[in-house]
Amino acid sequence: MEREDGASLAGMRSAAWAAVADVGCVLLFVAIGRASHSKGETLGGLASTAWPFLAGLAAGWLAARAWRQPIAVAPAGIAAWLGAVAVGMVLRVVAGQGTAFAFVLVALVFLGLFVVGWRLAARLVSRFRPSSPAGTVPR
Repeated sequence: MEREDGASLAGMRSAAWAAVADVGCVLLFVAIGRASHSKGETLGGLASTAWPFLAGLAAGWLAARAWRQPIAVAPAGIAAWLGAVAVGMVLRVVAGQGTAFAFVLVALVFLGLFVVGWRLAARLVSRFRPSSPAGTVPR
């Protein structure tokens, strides 16, 4: 099914799932970080820590136009990862939140492994998935 602007329903669904996966990675990072520092797991606490990274993630998606190829490692995954970290850290400074060097490194590594990592895993899975329709045997 094709829309007038050329976007397919499958492409929009793929972009939605990719966005959910990326947001999930950021929220997991925030939840683990808050738990490791005994900050408590209130919804307000999670939101106050997550919003800069989520805004950075959105900026990365916009910069790379990630909705066009949401599962691609580059540019979508790299832009989402670096946007979440770089813009997220700038917004944390503006908001008066901490940005210790070790925290920046942990964010780079964790979000890189997860935001780029799930895309690499999806690429691997797609390479091993049979390309023939279900129930048919490729010749």
